[in-house]
Amino acid sequence: MASRQITVQTTIGSPVERVWEGFTTPDHIARWNFASDDWCCPSAEADLRVGGSYKARMEAKDGSFGFDFEAVYEELNLHKALTLAMADGRRARTIFVPLDGKTKVTTTFDAEAENPVEMQRDGWQAILENFRAYMER
Repeated sequence: MASRQITVQTTIGSPVERVWEGFTTPDHIARWNFASDDWCCPSAEADLRVGGSYKARMEAKDGSFGFDFEAVYEELNLHKALTLAMADGRRARTIFVPLDGKTKVTTTFDAEAENPVEMQRDGWQAILENFRAYMER
């Protein structure tokens, strides 16, 4: 049975080269990769090559919960697209489209079965909006 796909997107007021760097560089990832102010991303790793690993540690700031989001890069098309294959077999593909000095970022990912689709969409959208806010500072 094919899993349901969810799409989130935003437009960032920065050129695609800068957005790509912010999305793929561990120092940047650790500054935006969380859905709300009560969470943080204390560390991130990105071996930016097909077959390379991606890992982001996500934690509640009060220490009550945390987890590692781990995946492998399946596709890398510089400044255009990347696909992550998650440990549970799901995939997430992000595309970057230049728009007159801005960049439209769209991520489509396979939903997981544990949480409601709306909750997953809202969480991934919040992370993407946090990325937009970080890149526009």
